[in-house]
Amino acid sequence: MQKREAGKFGGSSTTPAKRGRPFGSTAAAAAAAAAAAANSATSDIAGDASSPGSLLGPTLQISTSFAEQNNKRIVLALQSGLKSELRWALNTLTLLSFKEKDDFRRDSTPLAKIPGLLDALLQVVDDWRDIALPRDYTKPARVRSLGSNTAVTGFGYEFEGTNSLGTISYPGHKGLSNMEASSLKKQRTADWWLNDDGLFNIDEEGRAEKQLCAVAASNVIRNFSFMPDNEQVMAQHRHCIETMFQCIEDQNTDEELVTNALETIVNLAPLLDLRIFSSSKPSFCGMTEKRAVQAIMGMLGSSVKAWHCAAAELLGRLIINPDNEPFLLPSSSEIYKRLVDLLSLPAVDAQAAAVGALYNLAEVNTDSRMKLASERWAVDRLFKVVKTPHPVPDVCRKAAMILESLVCEPQNRHLLLAHESSFAEILMSDGRYSDTFARILFELTSRPNNKSSATRAVWGA
Repeated sequence: MQKREAGKFGGSSTTPAKRGRPFGSTAAAAAAAAAAAANSATSDIAGDASSPGSLLGPTLQISTSFAEQNNKRIVLALQSGLKSELRWALNTLTLLSFKEKDDFRRDSTPLAKIPGLLDALLQVVDDWRDIALPRDYTKPARVRSLGSNTAVTGFGYEFEGTNSLGTISYPGHKGLSNMEASSLKKQRTADWWLNDDGLFNIDEEGRAEKQLCAVAASNVIRNFSFMPDNEQVMAQHRHCIETMFQCIEDQNTDEELVTNALETIVNLAPLLDLRIFSSSKPSFCGMTEKRAVQAIMGMLGSSVKAWHCAAAELLGRLIINPDNEPFLLPSSSEIYKRLVDLLSLPAVDAQAAAVGALYNLAEVNTDSRMKLASERWAVDRLFKVVKTPHPVPDVCRKAAMILESLVCEPQNRHLLLAHESSFAEILMSDGRYSDTFARILFELTSRPNNKSSATRAVWGA
């Protein structure tokens, strides 16, 4: 049976691979980079002789000195609450935090270590979450009479002015109907990122604008988590961890925001200790270990493939740390049931995530192996992953090793004996896993009491 090591993930002693690629790798970002490269004609064409070949072409490069010279301005812009400043800071941080998959730049900036930057970004997310309430709980609109003939009064759109006909008045647009005024508002909301300035309103339009900023800030935080220099700082930052767990706890807020928060936690999971929620560090939202585990279980039970796959991967990484076991093991029955359900899905990435999580969970203790083996269809579906086989050979290898871990417990042998002929078939037909299934068959066909006899001999019972 494989020994459980603290630094192991998925059978390897190296740091687990990051999920996906940093935000900004879309076609729109590539087009923006191409435009920027075209504007800086000669400097971009010349390039740097030490840069890899993949950086040639429409790739936007920003020197490290830019962040060093403007770090205070970026933090102050995020804290200002002004639309233009906030927009500039988020766009700048998105470019600074983005890194191509094959980019080997040695001058990357540990952005999370800039004083106050991470807290300022988290405040942008918190500001939107504080006002993202159901409409039933928002204040009703108040009709104002002061300045009813002007569109900009400082009161915001929450205080809508009415004329004698009950229609909204705008300069140059006398007597607009409610439908026309509504379409004008929607157009303004869509274009504010490029054209508007000033403070955010506290009405529905202001919430929509703040939501865009919160999503952009979560993208930057997600990008931070891909940088090795930022991992330790972010994993020990209680405000960051609490905010990310609070985002995945509320699944009905914004799908992109939830996805970014979940992937951030997955990237930080190898260094994450759930005891941070009961530490002496100041708390910002009262998050506890139990609430955090419930939030993960909510993601695991979600019908969104990206969410339940990431949650399965997150559980597999968290359980590596023995300090997290007391918080995760009480929910082990629910975890095993859901992971076995994921094995039955046709999506190969869901199967891979479930096998990776079960591979680490099966090595925690004897009780974990017994619960997994007793889970209905667990053995059958693990065997099917190997027999089908899964397109990734490493997933098949892990599934076979899980079966080997289960058969090492005498209480589980009767559950695996029903598959003895199938195991023998794999042994004879597939040389890649013949050694593993040979050991499984040896355990099944050996004397049932041979382990207990060895135990009695050792302890002199």
